Amino acid sequence: MYALVEDGSISKLITNPKAMVIGDVRYPVKIFQLWSKSELNAIGIYEVITDSTNKKDEKWYINTNESYAFADNQVTRSWGTATPKAHADTLWTQADSDDGDLPDDKEVGDVKVEGLKTQLIRTIKQQASGLLAPTDWYVVKASEVSDYSVPTNIATYRASVRTKSNEMETAITNASDTPALETLYTYTTDDDGVQSRPLGELPTLES
Repeated sequence: MYALVEDGSISKLITNPKAMVIGDVRYPVKIFQLWSKSELNAIGIYEVITDSTNKKDEKWYINTNESYAFADNQVTRSWGTATPKAHADTLWTQADSDDGDLPDDKEVGDVKVEGLKTQLIRTIKQQASGLLAPTDWYVVKASEVSDYSVPTNIATYRASVRTKSNEMETAITNASDTPALETLYTYTTDDDGVQSRPLGELPTLES
């Protein structure tokens, strides 16, 4: 991406290089390929440098709109300070009720907007349910056939899924803020090249 700078200010962003008229001169698109940086700068065209220092993972944060600035002979694209998404639920309050904003099907104390914790825990539950589903038939058969019992390895696996799911949900619940949640889900690589995250993983059934 490039920017056209005129009189010290950015007048145009150039997302796709094309022929341009600058002042009274028409320049062909090939200048973007053939001209040096200094030659482009001389006519006011600068390559945009992206500064992602403040840009955060949108799973956890709300980023500001990007902005562009020209300073020190350089055009920079950057973002302002990101806002962490709410980690806890927002509830309907008595003030909402007094102001007439409380929906008819809601009561004071009900969830108004789900926080990240609620969303993440629901996902863990869904993942655990998905892992258990293929072996549900063992449990159904054991409940219907008197001389049949769930194989030990299947029973152990199903118990381990539930145990790990509960541990993961507890870790999410205990996270103090959004950065703490992000840390639970952030993978790191050890000296042996093994990737892991503090939250851990739900077990899978070995064949």
